[in-house]
Amino acid sequence: MTGRREPKTDGGATAPVDAPTPGSEANDRSGPASGTDPDERRRVRGIRNRLERRAIALFGFGTILLLVVLFYYPVATVFVEAVVVEGAVTLAVFLELLRDPFYFGDFARLFAGESPLSVASDLLSSERRIGIVGFTAYQAFLSTLLSVALGVPAAYVLARYEFRGRRTLRSLTVLPFVLPSIMVAVGFVATFGSNGTLNRLLGFVGLGPVELMFTLEAILIAHAFYNAPLVARVTTAAWESVDASAIETARSLGASPFRAFRDVVAPQLYPAVLMGGALTFVFTFGTFPIVLALGGFELATVEVFVYRLIQDLNYAEAAALAIVELAITLGILYGYLRYEANHVVRSRGVRPLPRRPLSPPSLSVRELVPRAGIAVYAAVALVVFVSPIVSMLYASVAGPSGLTLDHYRFLIDRQQTAAAFQVRPWPAIRNSLLFAAGALALALPMGVVVSVLTTRRYRGRKLVDAVAMAPLAVSGIIVGIGLLRGPVFGIELAGWQLTMGGAAAIVAAHAVSCYPFVVRTVAPGLESVDRSLVESARALGASRARVLYDVELPLVWPGVVAGAAFVVAISMGEFSSTVILATGTDQYTMPVAIERFIGRRLGPATAMGVVLLVVTSISFVIIDRLGGESFGI
Repeated sequence: MTGRREPKTDGGATAPVDAPTPGSEANDRSGPASGTDPDERRRVRGIRNRLERRAIALFGFGTILLLVVLFYYPVATVFVEAVVVEGAVTLAVFLELLRDPFYFGDFARLFAGESPLSVASDLLSSERRIGIVGFTAYQAFLSTLLSVALGVPAAYVLARYEFRGRRTLRSLTVLPFVLPSIMVAVGFVATFGSNGTLNRLLGFVGLGPVELMFTLEAILIAHAFYNAPLVARVTTAAWESVDASAIETARSLGASPFRAFRDVVAPQLYPAVLMGGALTFVFTFGTFPIVLALGGFELATVEVFVYRLIQDLNYAEAAALAIVELAITLGILYGYLRYEANHVVRSRGVRPLPRRPLSPPSLSVRELVPRAGIAVYAAVALVVFVSPIVSMLYASVAGPSGLTLDHYRFLIDRQQTAAAFQVRPWPAIRNSLLFAAGALALALPMGVVVSVLTTRRYRGRKLVDAVAMAPLAVSGIIVGIGLLRGPVFGIELAGWQLTMGGAAAIVAAHAVSCYPFVVRTVAPGLESVDRSLVESARALGASRARVLYDVELPLVWPGVVAGAAFVVAISMGEFSSTVILATGTDQYTMPVAIERFIGRRLGPATAMGVVLLVVTSISFVIIDRLGGESFGI
């Protein structure tokens, strides 16, 4: 052995043991305690180094394995239901669905073999039938138009004008990502209902009531509430990246302001507007809580009928309808990506366009007209974006004879006197907090690992990115069905019956839906880390895992914290998968409680909505205070 001589005796004298020299194995304090066999220390250190070198790969494998168990396998079981009936592979369910006029209207006659000309003539008539799928696409198209119409002017104001609070207002465009949809639905009922804020104001000025509830208009406005800020956010970023020198060059060559905008600015805005529009169409095509609360089954979309089929235990038809929905949304996204690939406009953004002051420098018509338009838009925006939340807060304390706390007292009484089958407030609050904590424990490390995997340079990185981001393209209803039919009901594996409890399944569904938002906040920060810092650490002998832990993650810590805040807020408001997995159990959450209350009494629903808003806001603020400015979303 090196570093130590065996003692030997010479006439009873014991030879001294050599003292360790600097740099010897015995002087290494990174291994076990002093006195341990140096070969053992060397072996342990070698194992540790090998683990550090492979740590990222091991975490990546573990994350993919979790996704397989919690997402891909459950979703696959749903899709298999549509093509495997009574143990035999068949397309009979699909063919029956495609030929059903209830779902496809007159288009179903095409799949039944009728003449396309005859079908086209009927579609052009006033008595045409478009079916559930056609109505879903129709309302998604109108929602997209309204969202773009409200989002682009907001982007114009944020990108072209300077005023106090502009940055704060720009940051608030992220709110739709964290506001629970069922809570927004309650706010819209409180605003546009028969006794809502709008009709009270109209009655105050002597105008008649407006009936918007359970109409297509109410659904469209609610969808615009969520998606117009998304359009505004992506369009603002594109507008701010336009190079002012390009416009000045066009103007110097004789182009009018309109011509310069059309030929220089607009081509750089089209991809952003189309991206916002494509995402809006996908999100509204798969809408569920908004339609369920504001439209009911009279204005049901595909997602609502998938939910209804599941309640009727018709899993095969529900799976087939879900696959049709997924095919349409993926087709829209694919079409957008093809457009983007063929219409790439690159701008270096050397010098951004200067912003004008919002207050007019003069009283000329040229200065006053656009600002008058902005004032009109601001009034519309207040009605669409602010009034639902304010109305919900007011409705929670409003009664027939004035302000009251009766709705909150109802929640307290329900907690104390409710029957076993009734929804109680405290279990809903407790479950929401526990599920959010569990989702955070799963989604945060998963999101960080996926961020690392998608920002490294290696062959197949784009494939990993696409596979990891797949949960964004699959609705919560499908994930909920898959977890219910798979892990919750039990999986047969090598003679063992593996099952997952309802609470664990809800946590899994929340984590799968939340971790892409962690990726969106962490990955941009990792991409922007100075590579010289990483290379210096590697040159000093640090492993990739040590560099990630000691150098990269501290630099992107604000993004990690922001991702954690998104996980908690989104988990608190998740409804689609939760309502599937919580049916018939006591695992309901605050959004599920609101949905149960809103079908009976608006007052308690608004009070529960305020509780959800307060709990979500406090959780969001507590986590967000731990970090600084975030990257990404």
